Amino acid sequence: MKNDIKIFLVFILLSINGVSQEKPKVNWSLTAQIWARYSDLNEGTKINGETTNSYTDVSIRRLRIPVSSQITPKIYAAAMFGGNNFNEVNKKFPLNVLDLYVEYKFDKAIEVGLGKSGWIGLNRWALRSSKTLMGLDSPLFTLNTVNKNDDLARNLGVWFKGQVGKIDYRLIISNPIVVSSIPNSGKVDFANNRPRAKISSYVKYQFWEHESNKSSYQTGTYINSKKVWNIGGGFEYQKKAMSDGDTSLSTTNLYDIKHWSVDSFFSLPINDDQGITAYLGYSHYGFGKNYIRNLGANGALFSGGTDFNGAGVAFPLMGTGNTLYTQFGYAFSQTKIVNQSVIFQPNMSVQYSDWDGLNDKMILYDATLNMFLSGHGHSNKLSLGFQYRPIFDKISLKQKDYKGMLVLQYQISIR
Repeated sequence: MKNDIKIFLVFILLSINGVSQEKPKVNWSLTAQIWARYSDLNEGTKINGETTNSYTDVSIRRLRIPVSSQITPKIYAAAMFGGNNFNEVNKKFPLNVLDLYVEYKFDKAIEVGLGKSGWIGLNRWALRSSKTLMGLDSPLFTLNTVNKNDDLARNLGVWFKGQVGKIDYRLIISNPIVVSSIPNSGKVDFANNRPRAKISSYVKYQFWEHESNKSSYQTGTYINSKKVWNIGGGFEYQKKAMSDGDTSLSTTNLYDIKHWSVDSFFSLPINDDQGITAYLGYSHYGFGKNYIRNLGANGALFSGGTDFNGAGVAFPLMGTGNTLYTQFGYAFSQTKIVNQSVIFQPNMSVQYSDWDGLNDKMILYDATLNMFLSGHGHSNKLSLGFQYRPIFDKISLKQKDYKGMLVLQYQISIR
């Protein structure tokens, strides 16, 4: 963490120096998301060894400090500092180097980047802008290797991107992080072997206004400011990425990661002060035989769990199988409440997954009300979100119940 802070301070000093010496300008900002949450916890959940049925907590869900500079007309450098999930189990905030890379632009049709970044393929939401999310949280199933062989969905690698007419593309070759843990015998998990290169790509066709490809992080909602309709498709492949045991044993089976996805994103301003945002995507995940992973946002506080879901607010988020995901939101005209200008944007999403490792469908519901304050858009935003997650029996692998999580989030950005 000390080294990360030193790197951040170097960027800030460069920024100050750049302004005073009329050198290339360094841009930076800070965005924080603060959660106040009430959760109905999965059966058997423990907090610091004490069995707990429900819990209320305050946490910092995300902190992001992006830093960038257009060094020359052809060379662009960027970094991202930050961390996730600062709660009762942390004594120090986890400030890390999330991105650190450089890009060279030959022309609009082709740019090449090198370093650690969020550039990844597969679908639009494989790594999206956390600042511009429409729902309370991102569709986490799209982070399909998160903290297994990557660092918060980021890896070292090289990528090629560009826009040709109405086509926007990205192709990424990355180095996954070495996995040291050994999968339980007979249960497919990430393999403890030499990691092979991960190849991923995403291509979209832009019918209306073009979106910027300066950053890898796709916009969640433009609220009411941009007319966009895209259709896209992508894939992700890594050879021998999964196994059902220790890879040093001849009896262990190895599996390739083979994912593909198609999707569409829609943003339509109405009467200049209202707007529709919608998304529909279909993904096929191929991790290997019956792979499944339970995960819940901001869940490091919890342990135990007697249902299949495990502890806390976890549920079968990703696995081998198919997923249909849809999201819809409507931004109303700006109004005033107690002399405060506010734009309300109710939205909801549904994840419908048919995982090979379960005997029932996994259906997740999310509903959120965004309140954009003082006309500042995402820079000053209050959100109230409710997640309704399915609970699966540990023996029958059938869905037996639903539990909820209610979150009030305040997001602030400064620069």
